[in-house]
Order: sequence, then structure tokens, then C-alpha cells
Amino acid sequence: MTTSKLDLPAPPVEARPGWLALVREDLRAVFGRDPAARTRFEVLTLYPGMHAVMAQRLAHTLWQRGWRYLPRFISFAARALTNIDIHPGATIGRRFFIDHGAGVVIGETAEIGDDVTMYHGVTLGSVTWNPGKRHPTLEDGVVVGAGAKILGAIRVGAGARIGANSVVVHPVPAGRTAVGVPARIVTKRGAASASPTLPNMEHHQIPDPIAPSLSHLVERIETLEAELRDVRRAQRRKESAS
Repeated sequence: MTTSKLDLPAPPVEARPGWLALVREDLRAVFGRDPAARTRFEVLTLYPGMHAVMAQRLAHTLWQRGWRYLPRFISFAARALTNIDIHPGATIGRRFFIDHGAGVVIGETAEIGDDVTMYHGVTLGSVTWNPGKRHPTLEDGVVVGAGAKILGAIRVGAGARIGANSVVVHPVPAGRTAVGVPARIVTKRGAASASPTLPNMEHHQIPDPIAPSLSHLVERIETLEAELRDVRRAQRRKESAS
């Protein structure tokens, strides 16, 4: 079984990029994934997703150093300002982008890889009160559609896509798409991203796992209707002959 880099021991704090370097990468990611972004000043002052991630990166640094109240206060203040609730204990990778952002909730033990994109109304939540790992892990390049809920200590593989308003309670393999309530894995792999450093944003190409079943039912109904018409014609001929 392939080991994800999220399973490996975390590098020393001093080996990671600093807060400012991470924020600069987040800023560049906005321009790569949001055509509406025009200037750096606009993004830094008007994008709540950017504000929430900046605050969480600071709070997370303090959390790792053993502080508790101050990181939680930073998270509380950021939620009041942005309507995005990210626990300071959550681990967030590089170039993370929350588009629009309203109503996003990310729990304490959630882990998010690099180049992940998330839309408004997303929840990375828990299904247990037990301590320890209880929130999802999103590997690199995952795209989570608006309103999706990913619940429990499950893993969403690299490059996977979660359809809007889906409820995911089981692991999602790398490169696959999960759609529905509860979410089902689409059998074929999603299209590859045009760039190795950017997530697949082709939302209109997300397949519908229910469509093949509905198509089969329609074909079966048409067949039964044709057979019924034949039976009725035969019955009418028999009645006419008698």
C-alpha cells in the first residue's frame, strides 16, 4: 500500500516555510483558481477565505508550541470576521484556497494536503466524541464542492473530487469522484488536471452515478409497454374473430 506524505512524520517547524511565505503561496493560488481576482490588494482585503487561512496558519503555529487559549481566540475572531470556522489544531498544506467561504467548518484533527480547493458550506466533521483522530484527511489536489460534508476519520485520495452537497462517510480513492447522499464513488476516474500543480476544476464533467440506472429503467419500461401493446392487439384480434 502506498504511503501518503500525510502519514509521514511532520518535518521540524523550522524546516517548513514561514508564515509569510505560506501566505504568499496562498495569494498566488487565488489568482490561479479564481478568474474574478484582480489585484493583490483586493484579495488581501476582501477575500474572507484568504483572511481565514492567514489567521489559521498563525493560530496553528501557536497551537503547535503548546498555546491553547490564544490560538482559540484567534480562531474565534476569524470566524466572527469571515464566517469560516477552522480549528487551530487542523493541519493545512500549502496553496490552500477557500472560494467564497461562508459556512466552512474544519475540525481539530482534519488534515489537508497541498493545492486543495474548497467551496462555501463545506464541513470536515467528526462522527464520534472520542479523542484522537476523528476528522477527515484530504490529500493533495482535492476539490470539495459547495455544501459537501466529509465526516469521520476517512481519507480522500489525491486528486479526488467531491460533488456539491454530497455527504461522504467512506474513503474516496485517489482520482475518483464522490457524488450523492450518501456519496457513491463514480466507477471511472476523473479527468486529469491540465497542470500538475493545480487541481481539476472541471466541475461540469462530474459524472452522475444514478443516470445509468435510470436509463436502464426507462429502457425496461419501454420494452414492457411494447410487449403490453402486442398482447392487447392479439387480444383484440381474438375477440374480433370470435
